[in-house]
Amino acid sequence: MTTLQRKTHPRTLSRFATALITAAVMGASAQAVAQDDDPIKVGILHSLSGTMAISESTLKDTVEMLIEQQNEAGGLLGRQLEAVVVDPASNWPLFAERARELLAQEEVDVIFGNWTSVSRKAVLPVVEELNGLLFYPVQYEGEESSENVFYTGAAPNQQAIPAVEYLINEVGIERFALIGTDYVYPRTTNRILEAFLKDEHGVAEEDIMVNYTPFGHSDWQNIVSEIRRFGEEGKPTAVISTINGDANVPFYRELANQGIDAADIPVIAFSVGEQELSGIDTAPLVGHLAAWNYFMSVDTDANYDFIDAWIEHTGDEMSVTNDPMEAHYIGFNMWAEAVRKAGTTDVDTVKDAIIGVTVPNLSGGYAAMMPNHHITKPVLIGEVQDNGQFDIVWQTPSTVAGDAWSDYLPGSRDLISDWRKPMECGNFNVVNGSCGGSTAAEEAEAALAE
Repeated sequence: MTTLQRKTHPRTLSRFATALITAAVMGASAQAVAQDDDPIKVGILHSLSGTMAISESTLKDTVEMLIEQQNEAGGLLGRQLEAVVVDPASNWPLFAERARELLAQEEVDVIFGNWTSVSRKAVLPVVEELNGLLFYPVQYEGEESSENVFYTGAAPNQQAIPAVEYLINEVGIERFALIGTDYVYPRTTNRILEAFLKDEHGVAEEDIMVNYTPFGHSDWQNIVSEIRRFGEEGKPTAVISTINGDANVPFYRELANQGIDAADIPVIAFSVGEQELSGIDTAPLVGHLAAWNYFMSVDTDANYDFIDAWIEHTGDEMSVTNDPMEAHYIGFNMWAEAVRKAGTTDVDTVKDAIIGVTVPNLSGGYAAMMPNHHITKPVLIGEVQDNGQFDIVWQTPSTVAGDAWSDYLPGSRDLISDWRKPMECGNFNVVNGSCGGSTAAEEAEAALAE
């Protein structure tokens, strides 16, 4: 027996143990209080340099504005929000590295980011491995539903398909030039559109032209000439553009240089909004079209308030708003509402809480988060005006729920996505009754290899 053991009375030991337990509990409580006082970290994963900066830098600023507004309103759960900004620099593998940095090192509670589908594909394995939350704000090709991603941009049935139906039914178009940037979004979207045109509308193979160019492509003279020749073969022709980033500026300039008028060959764009048009003279482009779910010209009080807040945030009276900005507005408010509903920023709890959450959009209606992690959106067709804005010429009578899997591709039409228990699957095959499971790693590898 040691001296300490001989001299210590059992009651003394009991009091000593109690004191240790009390101190531990008090320490843990103090740590919890400190944690409760820590800011909620919001990761921002948008390119601030490179070919996509023309589109993505504005989205970084948008999220920072939303964070400031939330903090002015008292934060979330009694805590302030803190923006953690990284620049993946339009480098697709670097998106994955920056996402890992945000989740593993910075320990952010949520990420708002990406524009291109190849960058999103690169990030998918990381957010699934580290169980992060990613809110993706841009129209995309569908064919995906991840447990860790919330798609607040348009799926093809919320943009591409209605746009083509508009061209056929309202404009009388019979020939289609599918012109896009060479990566996963344009290629997959055009596969869907080709199948839709052929199977649903009987469009012949020779009446569909397809062309892809690299990111940042600048010499459009030959391609625009080819479009002109394609449109001179006797049938009403339109261009469906999935050109992304700063390549849009020289493309539209070349259209004007060659005198291609919207009355002869209209262009309907899926990746050109007010931000992209702000860098060019739009007078020669009047009448060309874009399909989105929001335009700055929407006539609602909510939109005017958003525009006023944006101009105040930027300090620039000429600042414009666009569709992906509204998608971040919706996604941010959905996430905040889910955090309030859950009473925590815990990822798994928020994932469960957000399904069914409904928040206002900027068009005078509401957006709801569906079980497939896509949202409900109106579809709008806008016509370019000489002031760089869009006049809304057509819209759906109500909102459309985003479909993760296309009805027009053989490998997809039997798949559904539902992240509620007990299914909890993003690619459930209704024919054989099985879940395909995550294919994020394979998809990332394939997208980066293209």
